[in-house]
Amino acid sequence: MSGRTARIDRETSESKVLVELNLDGEGRADISTGVGFYDHMLNALAKHALLDLHVNTVGDLEIDAHHTVEDTAIGIGQALKEALGDKRGIRRFGDATVPLDEALVHCTVDLSGRPYCVHTGEPDGQVYAIIGGDYAGSLTQHVFETLAFNAAICVHIRVLSGRDPHHIVEAQFKAFARALRAAAELDPRQPGIPSTKGAL
Repeated sequence: MSGRTARIDRETSESKVLVELNLDGEGRADISTGVGFYDHMLNALAKHALLDLHVNTVGDLEIDAHHTVEDTAIGIGQALKEALGDKRGIRRFGDATVPLDEALVHCTVDLSGRPYCVHTGEPDGQVYAIIGGDYAGSLTQHVFETLAFNAAICVHIRVLSGRDPHHIVEAQFKAFARALRAAAELDPRQPGIPSTKGAL
C-alpha cells in the first residue's frame, strides 16, 4: 500500500495548481499558495494527518484570495480521492476533538465515496474576519465543502467554542487532519472494502 500517492495538475484562467500527496507520509509539507495564512493551515493539515503534501498555486491574488484558496482545495480533494484508490483495507471512519487555547472543534470523517459536508458552530462575525491580511473567515467552510465534494467524502465539523478567529480556523484544520488520518489508516483486521456494499 506504499503507492497511496497522487499528483494533480489543474489550470484555469484563474489559477494554476499543482498538488502532490502521499497518504502514507511523515507530515512533510512544501506549501506555496501566495496566501500566507492558508499556507499555515495546509502545513498543519499535513503535519497532523501525516500526509506528505506539496502544493504550488499561482492564482489571481490581484482580485482576492477566493479563487486561489478554492482551486487549491479542489486539487487537494482530487488528490485525496486518487490516493485513496478503492479504499481497500482502510478504517473508513475517523473522528477527533481538538483544542487550541479557547477554541474547541470536533470533526468526523467518513471516506464513504459520497460527498457531504456539515459545518456548524462558528461564532457570529467569524465569516467577516480577515486573517493575515487576505484570508476571509468565510473561506473556511468553503474549503471543507470543496474538499469533501472533490474527495467524495463525508465531513462533519462542529466548532464547539472559540473567540480568536485564527484559533477557530486552525482548530478546524487540525481536527479535520486528525480525523482524516484515523479514517485513512490501514486496519490489519479488515483487508477488504469496509462496506457491506463491497464498494466505497
